[in-house]
Amino acid sequence: MPFADFNFFDYISNIIDILLVWYVIYKILMIIRGTKAVQVLKGIIVILIVRNLSIFLGLGTLNWIMEQAIDWGFLALIIIFQPEIRRALEQLGRGKLFSRGTMHEEEEQSRIIDAIVKATSYMAKRRIGALISIERETGLSDYIETGIALNSKISSELLINIVIPNTPLHDGAVILQKDQVAAAACYLPLSESPFISKELGTRHRAALGISEVTDSLTIIVSEETGAISLTKNSELHRDLKIDQFKEMLEKEFMISMNKQASSSIWNWRVKKRG
Repeated sequence: MPFADFNFFDYISNIIDILLVWYVIYKILMIIRGTKAVQVLKGIIVILIVRNLSIFLGLGTLNWIMEQAIDWGFLALIIIFQPEIRRALEQLGRGKLFSRGTMHEEEEQSRIIDAIVKATSYMAKRRIGALISIERETGLSDYIETGIALNSKISSELLINIVIPNTPLHDGAVILQKDQVAAAACYLPLSESPFISKELGTRHRAALGISEVTDSLTIIVSEETGAISLTKNSELHRDLKIDQFKEMLEKEFMISMNKQASSSIWNWRVKKRG
C-alpha cells in the first residue's frame, strides 16, 4: 500500500477497536466465571468444532443438525439466561458491569469478616475456647495436613459448630484459607519465647508460635475469661473489644488485598517485559 494512502488515525482506531473488544470479552468471562454459563459456553464451543469438522469431512446430515442447533440455540440461550441478561443490563445501566470483579472481592471479604466477627462474639459471650488461624501470604499447608480437611465455605455457623466443646473437631486450631475453612483440629507450633506471661495457656502459645514462623493472623478466645486476642508478626493483642477486633481484621484484610493487587500488577508487568 502506498505511503500516501496510509491513514494514521485509521490505524489507531483499529487498535483501539481490537483492545476494546478484547476487554469486553475478558470482562464477560470474568462475570460468568464460576456460574452455570461456563458449562453452556463449553457446549457452544463443542458445537462449533463439530460443525466445522462436519463441513471439512463433508458430513451433510451432521452439518444440518449443527446448523439447526446454532440457529435455534441463541433463542434458547436468551430464554434460559433471561434473569442473568436482565441483571447484566441493570448493572450496565448503573455503570457497575465492569467493576463487578473488584466489587465481588470486596463483598466476599466483608462477608468473611462479618462471619468471623459473629462467630467470635458468640464464643466470647459463652466462654467457648477457640483458636482460628487465617492464612495470608505464607502458606499453612503443612499445618493443614495435621488436622481434618473440611474445605468448606466460611460461615459463622460452621465456625461455631466446630469449636463447640466435646465435639471431634473441638481440640486444635481451625485454619482458614482464602474463602474456605481448610481444616480443623490442626496442630500449631508452640512458642518457646521466655517473655510470654505465665497466665497464658496453650492456645495463646500456639497462636504466638504460628505468628513467629508465618504472617498469619490467629484469633484466640479464652475458655476461662471469654477474652478475645489476636496475634500477628509475633505480637499478641490481648483483651480486644469486639469493635476493636473487627477494626483490626478489616485493616489486615485490606492490607492483604492491596498486596495481592500490587503483586498482580507486578507479575503482569514482568510477563509483558519478558
